[in-house]
Amino acid sequence: MYSNFYIFRYASVMVIIVAAVLSSAAMFLKPYQERNEAIEKMKGILASAKIDATTENTIELYEKNVNEEIVINNVGDIVSIYKNGNFESGEIRAFNLDLKKELYKKSKGLEFNIPLLVSELNGEKIYIIPLRGTGLWGPIWGNIAVQDNFSTVIGVTFGHKGETPGLGAEIDTKDFQSQFVGKEIFEDGKFQSISVVKGGIVNLPENMKIHGVDAISGGTITSNAVTEMLANCLENYVPFITKNN
Repeated sequence: MYSNFYIFRYASVMVIIVAAVLSSAAMFLKPYQERNEAIEKMKGILASAKIDATTENTIELYEKNVNEEIVINNVGDIVSIYKNGNFESGEIRAFNLDLKKELYKKSKGLEFNIPLLVSELNGEKIYIIPLRGTGLWGPIWGNIAVQDNFSTVIGVTFGHKGETPGLGAEIDTKDFQSQFVGKEIFEDGKFQSISVVKGGIVNLPENMKIHGVDAISGGTITSNAVTEMLANCLENYVPFITKNN
């Protein structure tokens, strides 16, 4: 019969050993997890610009097609430029910018930075803007690619952590995302964003239909969250666009 002291000591040693093994495993796997997260992020960026990628060729396609990464501050000035694998100015890669933290700074009235990615496809310059917001059950995110007029949408991607299957989760489907192609963010130089409209854009005035898409049936809260995410993220680029047009 083992004494209470022996049992306590044995249990303590086992806890320490298991904790050490789990900690070592986490440290060993962390680089792989970070690489997989980076690949998924790159795939979303590429997909918004209509570039299909697989897990195996994502990094290669990203390096080939995303020619420039720009970090912009909240008043529209360029903070950093990373181009063709080298910094031309500054020392912050737009790809590595934590958009969640930057948008939190914005919500507190603090200075913040935003990422802008540049691609050139078939001789046409494309700007890709990362997005982040809050859905019904957790974070939502995405990317929107626009023509060099900073207004006409080429494509979008959206993702979510836990929206309701068959309802809000439909934001990550091609049927929903394809509606955004050809929509306009600006009208006569004035920022309009794009709204996800309950009941459909048929209910909008004719001149506003170019700034809207049909909401998801039964997914009103997530649809509204996408509208808010687009407005909250896209408006941050207006000072930069104004200075550079």
